[in-house]
Amino acid sequence: MQVQVHTDDHIHGGESLAQWIQDEAGTRLARFREHITRLEVFLTDVDAGKSGAEDKRCRIEARVASRQPVTVTADADKMATAFVSAVDKLTRALDTDLGRVKDRHGRDTIRDAQE
Repeated sequence: MQVQVHTDDHIHGGESLAQWIQDEAGTRLARFREHITRLEVFLTDVDAGKSGAEDKRCRIEARVASRQPVTVTADADKMATAFVSAVDKLTRALDTDLGRVKDRHGRDTIRDAQE
């Protein structure tokens, strides 16, 4: 799973922030590792440097093999909180999306996207 981190000019942390995000994403999304080909994380400061409630935004786009991309967004006061919240949303979204590929007994269904 390839993880790409994109930040705007108002987000500080550089390489250490990107490494933390890669480590956390790898740990929290480990069970989806065989399905996710690329994860793109976009970090922005909505108020452009001014402080305010829930002014940090994290958008995560997961590229899933043989499926449409899954995108989630979360806002919070701190960047780490926004990222963790977005990963939790992504986990639920992937469970829903990939759960449709399997029937209740764990077998592939006829709705499988491989043609």
